[in-house]
Parts: sequence; C-alpha cells; structure tokens
Amino acid sequence: MVDINRRGALGSLLTGAGLAALPATSEAAGQMGLLPAKATTGPTWVKGVEGQRKADLGDGTFLNPILAGDHPDPSILKDGDDYYMTHSSFDAYPGLLIWHSKDLVNWTPVTTTLKTNVGSIWAPEICKHKGRYYIYLPAKFPNNNTSYVIWADKIEGPWSEPVDLKLPRYIDPGHIVDEKGDRWLFLSGGDRIKLAPDGLSTVGEPEHVYNPWRYPDTWDVEGFSPEGPKVMKRGEYFYMITAVGGTAGPPTGHMVIVARSKSLAGPWEDHPHNPVVRTVDNSEKWWSRGHATLVEGPTPGDWWTVYHGYENGYYTLGRQTLLAPVTWTADGWFEVGGGDLSQPIKKPKGGEPGPHGKALSDDFTTDKLGVQWAFFDPKPGEASRISRANGVMTLKGAGEAPSSGAPLIFVNGDQAYEIECEIEVDADTRAGLILFYDRQLYAGLGFDQKNFVTHQYGIERGRPANPHGAKMLMKLINTRHIVSFHTSGDSGQTWKRFDRGMEVSGYHHNVRGGFLMLKPGLYAAGKGSARFKNFKYRALA
Repeated sequence: MVDINRRGALGSLLTGAGLAALPATSEAAGQMGLLPAKATTGPTWVKGVEGQRKADLGDGTFLNPILAGDHPDPSILKDGDDYYMTHSSFDAYPGLLIWHSKDLVNWTPVTTTLKTNVGSIWAPEICKHKGRYYIYLPAKFPNNNTSYVIWADKIEGPWSEPVDLKLPRYIDPGHIVDEKGDRWLFLSGGDRIKLAPDGLSTVGEPEHVYNPWRYPDTWDVEGFSPEGPKVMKRGEYFYMITAVGGTAGPPTGHMVIVARSKSLAGPWEDHPHNPVVRTVDNSEKWWSRGHATLVEGPTPGDWWTVYHGYENGYYTLGRQTLLAPVTWTADGWFEVGGGDLSQPIKKPKGGEPGPHGKALSDDFTTDKLGVQWAFFDPKPGEASRISRANGVMTLKGAGEAPSSGAPLIFVNGDQAYEIECEIEVDADTRAGLILFYDRQLYAGLGFDQKNFVTHQYGIERGRPANPHGAKMLMKLINTRHIVSFHTSGDSGQTWKRFDRGMEVSGYHHNVRGGFLMLKPGLYAAGKGSARFKNFKYRALA
C-alpha cells in the first residue's frame, strides 16, 4: 500500500528549507520573521458583519476566500438549489459545522453535527443518498486511527452518534455510487472499500485500484501523501480528484491531480495536464492549494471547484476555503481557472445571494456553543462547565492553565482584529483572553484576584501585580501578528496597556505541526469559576 501517514510525524515538522528562500515581499515577509504590511494596492474585500472579510464584492464578482479563516478540506454537496459544505474540525468540539449557500459565494452556518469527542477530525465527506444525509469522517485518537459515519434525515439534524467503520490506516473517505448502484468509499493511497446498502458499515476488505500520478522529483513538496479522493460521475466517465504533495511544508507542495475511468474498478487514466491546481511560486497570494471537490453551479453546465489554501503571510489563519471556475474541454477533461486567485472572479451564474458569515460578538443570552464557540479536545461532559443567566456566561475552571484545561475558542478570518470582554474571577481562579494553537503553543493574558499571568510560547511567564482585583474589562488586539493587551478597571472609561507585547506569526503548523489555526478565545482555570460578560469582536482595517 502507498504510504499515506503524512500526519504520523506531526511533531517533527519544522519550518524547512522551502521557506528559507522566500522573497522579501510584504506578503511573504510574515514567514521570514518580518511582518506582512497592510495592503495598499490591489483588490480588497467587502466589510461584512463586524467588519469581517466578505468575498462578494457586490458588483457581480467575488474575491477569495469564500470562507476566511480555518475552513480546510472543504466537502460540498449540491442538494437541489441548496449547497451545503463542511470542513475538518480537528480537536474542536462540537465539530463539523455545516454551512449553507444558494450562490456558492455567500455562506451561513446551519448546525454542528458532531458532539461526541472521537478524536481529531480530518477531511470529512458530506453526501446524500436516497433522501438521507451522511458525513464520513476520519478521526485520530492516540494509538487509534479509524473512520466514522454520522447520518441525519434532515440537514438540520438531529445527527446520529458516530458509527465506527473500522478503517485503520486510512484517511479522507470519499463517497460514490457505481454503475450498479453499489456504494463505495474511496480512501487515501488509491484504495477503496465497499459500503453496505445503508452506508453504515463496510463490506469486505480495502482494495487498491489506482496508483496516483507522481510529480517530478525536482519539485519542492512536503511528501507524496495521496489523499482526499473525491469521485464524481459525468457522462461516461468517473472522475477522481486527489490531493498529493502534502498539505503544508513548502508552499509549492500541495496540488490537485485528476484521473478518469469508465469503471470505479479502473483502469484509471491520468489527466494529461496534471496537476490541474498548484502554487508554483512563493510570490503567489495563496499557498499550498489543493484538496478539491467539483460542483455544478446554480446554472446547469456552469462548473466550479472548492479547495483550500494558506494565505501568503498568514499561516496562523489556517487553510481557507477557495472557489475557482472549471471549464470542461472537448476531450472530456476539465481545466481549473482563476490563476492564483488573487484577483476578483465573476460569480457563478444564477443563484440567490444571501447573508454571509456570522457575528462573533456574544452577549451570552443564547447558546452559541458549536456555531461559534468550541472546546479544544474536551473531556466527556465538558459542556457542563458552562451556564448562562442574565447575559453572563459562567465557566467553571479546568486545569491550572490553558495547557491543562479545555479553553473555549473560535474561528475567525481577519488579518487584524480585536476582542474584548468583561471578566470576573472567584478566589483560586484564573481567567483571560488567549490566542490558542494547541496546548503546547498559545499566547494571552489572564489574571487572578492578585496577579496577572502572561501566556507566551505555550508557557506561563511573568506574574505582575493586578491592580483591578477580581473584575476587569480586558482587550486583546492582534494587528497582523503584533499582539497587545489592554485592561480597564472602570468599565472602559480608561484603559491601561499591559507591559508585554507579543509577535505570533510563528504560531502555526510549519513550526508546531497539527494543521491547526491560531484561534482567539477565552479560558478559566483553577478551583472556582469565572464569569464573562459582553464579549465583543471587531475586525480592524
């Protein structure tokens, strides 16, 4: 079998020589220890809710990404006039948030589908078969790799508990129905396995049906890693769209390849112009572009693809969802347009533009757990730590610091932003605002009733005196990786800048591994509880 365990050595991934020779442009500078400057030329995004980036420019064009921030491995389903999409959620629970659109550009959240922690969730597959919705999802617990399926009769749910498909050694299942009506999952490495008619178990053993196309060995890639197979039928052919080259590492590594066959069993013929998508130069706007799925637009015959990429200079935002046009050629193959996606593109034909995104401010009068907030790698019953009353969220402490608890974090997609919240702590309790990658890498500021605690590089550092006592208003500002903290003891009438600034451009996968994002959030640690009121989010220019 082809080696597909590219995630098996995450801890050993370092920045690498591929990043050492980047040009000193403003876009690439964030990966060199220099900071990306604010864009002063070229196209920019529309400001949506709270000033957040919005792709739809309002003039019949859009500017990628269609979903900013950490929305990797997009899987998309066309269901009549509706589109549904979900993404890898990794260690965030509740997870696998479903998004909805009518035009492929404007997206709003529907529901989260996975409540039970079964491990770190990679590249899911959302599909519909005979009126029922399914999500196939690979998951990784320590010493336990497998894939699960969850299902629902309505997209809004309720969604089932995960069913173990007992598929060790594989990731990234892709669902397809063959010419006989049998259901299959295509798997990483060019393998496949048959599904039972109800889609809730497998039949037989995996079989190898495709040897993926191989790039020239002179290319700078992370590794071969054939994964993310997405299979579709058009005309007389099945088309298999696969990612190779590794998800991160050198910006030129990740790519999209295509093969076709008249039978799912093969033989598979490689696209004569593979790869059909690839970042070829470090100066491009979007890096590590790959993991694609094709979908027909609102107008029949108008085809598109969604895939992901890192924004040049902003590895910290994770892999973002991109949209590009597809053109079918006379020989039955297709080409992917849009170039490096740095320029506006005409929107898909037809469709109904709607609202986009979601407000990230929270007055804590409604439950936004799953739709916005998520725990990092929660223990069973973690949600019971939260209670809400009269616009106040009470969060019981867990662990002694973010490294030993489960902070509440969320995905955002702006290069510069601020978060603000009123926080009150019990005795023997610490709480604060953080930027969290994982339990070994985070930054932030917390406090107890006597002292501040500075979080930096994933450890707790200085503990200067806290003049505000048990209650304060706290603000975190992230301006293109330059982070400052501000506190107020008089409800925001006066602010004091905290005497510790930070630079966080290196808090990302190519340093730490894990394929995650540096997410803003809040935490409570210690023996008591903390109370949070009037959380505010605002994107900055």
